Amino acid sequence: MEPLPPPPSLRDPIEQLALPPQGLNWELLDQALVHASASPERNNEQLEFFGDAVLRLAAAEFLMEQYPNATVGDLTLVRSQLVSDQNLTHIAEKIGVDKFLQTSSAAAGDRAARPKRLADAIEAILAVLYLSRGDLQLVRAWLDPHLVERAQQLVENPAVHNAKTALQEFTQKHYKTLPDYRTEEISTQHGDPERFRSKVWLGDRGLGSGVGASRKAAEQAAARQAYQALWVASNRRSDN
Repeated sequence: MEPLPPPPSLRDPIEQLALPPQGLNWELLDQALVHASASPERNNEQLEFFGDAVLRLAAAEFLMEQYPNATVGDLTLVRSQLVSDQNLTHIAEKIGVDKFLQTSSAAAGDRAARPKRLADAIEAILAVLYLSRGDLQLVRAWLDPHLVERAQQLVENPAVHNAKTALQEFTQKHYKTLPDYRTEEISTQHGDPERFRSKVWLGDRGLGSGVGASRKAAEQAAARQAYQALWVASNRRSDN
């Protein structure tokens, strides 16, 4: 029996999102592109829940194939970034998911919630790819091209996209403790790109400092400096 072609309403998203033109569960794909704000009864929430697990498994399989000699700690660190909402949002924006995601007018106007909506939509699409076959074949074929470049960046420097997470993982692994951030407001001017200063400590040892427009940005800057210093020192010890 020949597989059913996609309905006309899905032909544009299939083409733009580079999804397989055959073999998908079209009903599930349509549901994956419905945000809960557009339909409380039929939306992508459960698919997003399932897709989160699919994503983690697919990313783990991808990394083990691409970097067979990497340590489990390094693989875990890189995977945490590949499956992050930040990376999923980047993928969604690159392929134009927002254009096809059904949302209420109120939700569409909520710019702060947009990244999470897009990340959830990617996970829902991954669920559809998995459930259509019951394995990772379609998932990997679609997802791997989005992971290759980002994974290489992270393998070379895991602090590129989330320095605080990278630093925390590193200090837990090598020092069995967590970094401590001491952040202060140094300017009262709204919008000042150096409004906050943060210093990061490991016990009584200062590791790095940074400034930013928000506490979060300053702490990320400090963590990035600290991580890079520890990373270089660790590599030097490995080379000796």
